Amino acid sequence: MEYWLFVESLYNTTLSLFFFVLMSLMYYIGVKGYRAKNSYGGISSILCGICFLINGYYNSVIGFFAYPFMGFMVWWIGMILIVNLIFTSIIRIDVKKMRLEVKNGNKEGENSRDKSVLRRYIRRMTEEDPYREEIPFKMEVIRKSFHLTGFLLVIAYYGIASLINDALKIILQPGEPVYFFLWGNQSPYPYEFGDIQAVVELIMFGIIGALAFVIVSDIIRIVWGPEYSVFNFLTKSMLRNKEKNAAGPQIYIITGFIFSYMLYMAEIIPDVRIFFAGILIACLSDASAALIGRRFGKHKVILRNKDVKSIEGFIAGVVVAYIIGLVLVGPVYAIVGALIFFLTDYLPSVTADNILNPIVIPIGIQLVVILLGLPIGWF
Repeated sequence: MEYWLFVESLYNTTLSLFFFVLMSLMYYIGVKGYRAKNSYGGISSILCGICFLINGYYNSVIGFFAYPFMGFMVWWIGMILIVNLIFTSIIRIDVKKMRLEVKNGNKEGENSRDKSVLRRYIRRMTEEDPYREEIPFKMEVIRKSFHLTGFLLVIAYYGIASLINDALKIILQPGEPVYFFLWGNQSPYPYEFGDIQAVVELIMFGIIGALAFVIVSDIIRIVWGPEYSVFNFLTKSMLRNKEKNAAGPQIYIITGFIFSYMLYMAEIIPDVRIFFAGILIACLSDASAALIGRRFGKHKVILRNKDVKSIEGFIAGVVVAYIIGLVLVGPVYAIVGALIFFLTDYLPSVTADNILNPIVIPIGIQLVVILLGLPIGWF
């Protein structure tokens, strides 16, 4: 029994250490970006680091997961590291071969470079500047499609997570030899069928798992180069200048998700509808504003930080924000959510709105709930 308690403690400590390591790396990346005159990316990366510091402290004191879920997460992080290490090694080998072929004037090798998807990718990353001031509209649509993850969280919370818990309850029987070998017999599977706490923790498990998947690859992109990033390879390299020497927008928004959801788990934001209103406004309003502005924006507005917005995009973002808030938290708090979205998205800022919106909107709505005392939702 004492051995398995030690294993549980080790897994939890490792997960906390993961966040503390991310904090250190984000601080390093933030300073690097700031010195490279990318203050937007530098400050945003440092803000991510602060969030990771708080996440690590929360996990070490309270804990995100019951045993053995923190063990599952540590294994997932380990697998992510291995996959990225393998991909990086393959790229390094191919880069050396390509350089040798060019040095030797090997025409056959040059032709084979054009036939290989991986080699075309390496060539584009190393012979061209992959960072752009503005990406094509099609790529912008693909980038903004990642914002649909907010919908996935809602679907998971109100259905999928419960099904996953029930399936794990059946599969992970403490009496089974494999389960005993990996996790011991100190306790049965911690949740009952339909347990709401299982749903809460499984949602956080999914968000942290997504963070691990994208952030390891992004750190490699920043430190070693974009050609070594498996996530960059999978997403066709949709990089903008703001991401040079800085984390990508997917890191910012997932970091914001984790921080806000942690506040919900800690009951600082006690109603999950406020959390979902915040992240859906952050995701869908931002995407609507960007896409409508790019496609139909004719009345341009140049902000003090030199970002170019459009009145059409502004209207689309605020309207979508209000509709989301109206459905989830009611007409009064919908105004609060839409107003905060406007302030964070359209006023000059040196910090990414992708991290500000999913944090500030739920906190702002919760503060107004406390001040007004009105019921959440329709009344």
